[in-house]
Amino acid sequence: MPYQDIKNVILEVNEAVLTESMIQNLIKQMPEPEQLKMLSELKDEYDDLAESEQFGVVMGTVPRLRPRLNAILFKLQFSEQVENIKPEIVSVTAACEELRKSESFSSLLEITLLVGNYMNAGSRNAGAFGFNISFLCKLRDTKSTDQKMTLLHFLAELCENDYPDVLKFPDELAHVEKASRVSAENLQKNLDQMKKQISDVERDVQNFPAATDEKDKFVEKMTSFVKDAQEQYNKLRMMHSNMETLYKELGEYFLFDPKKLSVEEFFMDLHNFRNMFLVSKGYLLTESFVGISHFPLGSCWLVVGIQCPCVPSSSSLPQQAVKENQKRRETEEKMRRAKLAKEKAEKERLEKQQKREQLIDMNAEGDETGVMDSLLEALQSGAAFRRKRGPRQANRKAGCAVTSLLASELTKDDAMAAVPAKAQSWMCPWTFWTLESKADALSQGIRHRRNPFSG
Repeated sequence: MPYQDIKNVILEVNEAVLTESMIQNLIKQMPEPEQLKMLSELKDEYDDLAESEQFGVVMGTVPRLRPRLNAILFKLQFSEQVENIKPEIVSVTAACEELRKSESFSSLLEITLLVGNYMNAGSRNAGAFGFNISFLCKLRDTKSTDQKMTLLHFLAELCENDYPDVLKFPDELAHVEKASRVSAENLQKNLDQMKKQISDVERDVQNFPAATDEKDKFVEKMTSFVKDAQEQYNKLRMMHSNMETLYKELGEYFLFDPKKLSVEEFFMDLHNFRNMFLVSKGYLLTESFVGISHFPLGSCWLVVGIQCPCVPSSSSLPQQAVKENQKRRETEEKMRRAKLAKEKAEKERLEKQQKREQLIDMNAEGDETGVMDSLLEALQSGAAFRRKRGPRQANRKAGCAVTSLLASELTKDDAMAAVPAKAQSWMCPWTFWTLESKADALSQGIRHRRNPFSG
């Protein structure tokens, strides 16, 4: 852009062309007023000067250039400053109002005090009327004897089972997180800085010399800007004053000194407790609340006077707590099912083993009743092939009867072929049975055979 065009957009305060970065670079690279005055005297030698000197000659003709640039930069940054300050004031104000109006949070404090007094019964901290709100974050430091459950877990479980309305307090304190990131000190500094900048621009406009160039619109535009900026600043100041009043009343309500406990510290404690409550509620264990002792009520300042809710209602639980609580219960259910499945499998294994032992009982001594029947059933079912081989001595006697019986029958068949036809006429017809018939006979309990040669 030509140097003369840059001069014109500065005189016109043309925000369509001027940008924040451009003005900042001009302020940073601009020579001192004495040097600009010296350069402006060289305008007759303009063509013989270097580019930087030519730029200085052109800018040196702009009246009160540096104050003008500072005012334009503030005008360009003003909207951003308002957008940074206003949400912080709104967040703290809303958090203070939510905290005062939240019945669920007040009920939670009363339940906490009740549990603490019960635990401290008989000690010097018994019968406390309240406790310092900073102790809320220390509830997780009080643990059960088995170190598996904290006092915070117990309170979350108690509220879930008996006082479900109390679980709404994280939703009712929606602005606590944003308020915990607000520094009251920086907020005050930003407001004071804004006030000073508006006053400086207003003073420059009032002391600005009369325009010698018809393109110079600085006084006209900056006068309207100062008026609008002053109105917005007054609104912010009123909002900030209201915020400070609410925080002071909050200190009186919870009995703490607002001058010693900053806004950031106070709401940071509440934000941390809110998060810990959500996490602990999802981390609940099934163990009973036994062995937890010593509730930290050394400094009893937080007075609670709201009656506990007595009628449970179906309210939406905090998402994180519900997910973690469901995860815990699902894990317990999986463990229970795995245990039952293991017991069932063991029972089935024992039943199958007992059934196989009943099918093939080869350990009975001196009793061959049903041996062939059991053997055939075992062969058909395949159980005989799954049976582990035991010591040979243990099964020798059991298998001896079957082996001897089958061998004797087979040898008799071979002997019949050598017997003359005449001799066969008086022999017992059992001798002509097939092996299957013999097996059928044996399975029906035929144990003693008639000697065909005994007359």
